Amino acid sequence: MFATLTGVCLLFCCCFGCETASRVADKADPPTPVAPAIQQVSNSEPGPEDPDAPDEFTSTKSGLKYRILRKGTGRKPTSASTVTAHYKGWLDNGTVFDSSYKRGEPASFPLLNVVPGWTEGLQYVREGGMIELEIPGNLGYGASGSPPKIPPNATLHFIVELLEVE
Repeated sequence: MFATLTGVCLLFCCCFGCETASRVADKADPPTPVAPAIQQVSNSEPGPEDPDAPDEFTSTKSGLKYRILRKGTGRKPTSASTVTAHYKGWLDNGTVFDSSYKRGEPASFPLLNVVPGWTEGLQYVREGGMIELEIPGNLGYGASGSPPKIPPNATLHFIVELLEVE
């Protein structure tokens, strides 16, 4: 009888004791939420996309391809505007050739002083917006390229966050 009672008590303690310990551990060490990488807004990487951002690019008559990643709500630039933007540019092989994010500071420039693909492409997005551009060689640096980083007739890829339009 004593052995049976001891066995029941031992079984009771094992079953409910473990459950209580695991509940205490759960309360003491809650899991740390992990946000998707695209949500981490900083000066080193592009900010978040709109949830309804398209997966497909839109092609223009000139051959430029773009997709609006974040619409923005501010002013739209014209070809004569001066803009302030954060951007990252890379080649087809993934080599990053320029990044204002890496420098930690956005760049300001007149749209008439950049490659034609930027002049055209940034007119599709508003202040506060973000656009991805695929610029064919003829709208980029053309047959001369921009040595040593950009070869002749290279397709250029950019993500651009339009911060301000003047």
